[in-house]
Amino acid sequence: MTAKPPGGEHPVNTRDPMSIPDVQSSKDSRQLPINKVGIKSIRHPVKVLDKTGGVQHTIATFNMYVGLPHNFKGTHMSRFVEILNSHEREISVESFESMLRDMVKLLEAETGHIEMSFPYFINKEAPVSKVKSLMDYDVTFTGEILEGGRYRQTTKVVVAATSLCPCSKKISDRGAHNQRSHITITATTNAFVWIEEIVQMAESQASCELFGLLKRPDEKHVTERAYDNPKFVEDIVRDVAGVLNADPRIDAYVVESENFESIHNHSAYALIELNKKQF
Repeated sequence: MTAKPPGGEHPVNTRDPMSIPDVQSSKDSRQLPINKVGIKSIRHPVKVLDKTGGVQHTIATFNMYVGLPHNFKGTHMSRFVEILNSHEREISVESFESMLRDMVKLLEAETGHIEMSFPYFINKEAPVSKVKSLMDYDVTFTGEILEGGRYRQTTKVVVAATSLCPCSKKISDRGAHNQRSHITITATTNAFVWIEEIVQMAESQASCELFGLLKRPDEKHVTERAYDNPKFVEDIVRDVAGVLNADPRIDAYVVESENFESIHNHSAYALIELNKKQF
């Protein structure tokens, strides 16, 4: 079977893949390399090993890019999907680097970048009643192949917690206002760090951690715990940064806290960023 192209060009034999033009691989004369080119927001099943020894099967959203040299017109977008499908359901934290290196090799690139975002669940025990319930956390793994072939991985975890205002507690005759906070840790690591460990680094420095299920004795406990442990948004990021500074597995980090204020129609926000290798 042949297809007759417009303009009187030579017909293309659609049954012969070798006769179909590969436009992406053609030369480009503009002399402009592209830092990242690829696909975004493709979902794929993955499995994630948790600290208890179990495996969580979940759906992740992937962003996949490579660097494109100045002399190539385009990259082969279909090959990104081929990489995901070739691993079927075997994509995991442990296979992340090998998948990234496979992608760079298949697309004949020097640099590559994969982001994998997914919900992660931890079975938490209430502080007094000991009832168990699941808490969910937003997690993103980012892997990069840098120039020279060096691999770098970062882990980002968003942790919901409680913050209680020290100023409100100080000036009020009755109670103090509190709010839910999002503490976000983005850590560049040189060794394996469990997601649960990063969650604990954040929760331990909040006024109080959150739980999916609380009985009345638990509710009393967490309310009083927050009241006895007031934190400004500035306090939270500084205290979390202190924990990250003390962990030798973490080379660099960004810690953020956003407090969704209960008495204002805006959020309070703070951020600390540090590359420990520079010191």
